[in-house]
Amino acid sequence: MPQGPAAGRQPTESAERRRWRAWRQERAEAVSAPYGPLSVTGTHWLADSPDGYLPDVPGRWTEDGEELVLRAVTQDQVAVAGQPLDGEARLGPEHGPLDARVTSGDRHLVVLRREGLWAVRVFDPDAVARRTFAGIDAFDYAEQWAVPAAYRAFDTGRTVQVANADGTARGLGLTGEVVFTVDGVQYALAAGTEGDGSLWIVLADGTSGRAKDAGGSYPFRFLHPGTPAPDGTLTLDFNRALLPPCAFAGHFLCPFPPPGNTLPFPLTAGERNLLTAG
Repeated sequence: MPQGPAAGRQPTESAERRRWRAWRQERAEAVSAPYGPLSVTGTHWLADSPDGYLPDVPGRWTEDGEELVLRAVTQDQVAVAGQPLDGEARLGPEHGPLDARVTSGDRHLVVLRREGLWAVRVFDPDAVARRTFAGIDAFDYAEQWAVPAAYRAFDTGRTVQVANADGTARGLGLTGEVVFTVDGVQYALAAGTEGDGSLWIVLADGTSGRAKDAGGSYPFRFLHPGTPAPDGTLTLDFNRALLPPCAFAGHFLCPFPPPGNTLPFPLTAGERNLLTAG
């Protein structure tokens, strides 16, 4: 048996694992923030309410060309840019709940425009999903799932039609593919490029859609591996595969993986499923 001070000493945690643990904590805090994805209680499309009155949303909302018009009276208790609205306000698309100009009590009413259609998305800090959040289940950190890779840009960008979480097919822009090797076999995942040059991947694998007790995970996941080096090299850290927004609220239009982005093996890394209390 070991003797002396070394006996019972715990293995030293790697710097990468510490960073992963910090990332996990940041993710949980972001998801459960007052205006994070768990606070979404509805996305209301104006096309579904031609009279301009949206379910459980105060005021009357109508389209006027490149603007959305909100009309409300004092009794509606709506504020625009912090000021009570009694009359009309003209609005444009917004990036998210922290940019929302329109509020109703603690709720933020975010103006969206997708494929020429207008919508109002409601973020409520008192949403049931936020109150019952119990964390994000994830596979344990595994160093072997941080793999070297290379990005190969397509000659021209491509748009492929993929199903979305609401059942509608939409175009998904792809700019290249990320090539990597697992157990001596080469694979490639199609990727899109964000405005800042970083990559974005939608993928599935052998765990996708399976029950938790069968080692499963959510039907698909996102991965943001960062910006490739000038020579195209980068690291694919699958430990940071994350749940898409629609895993937290069914009001997000998340794209499913494009053709070829379903890995034929179990990817036992990254976030798995939303955990709820009760």
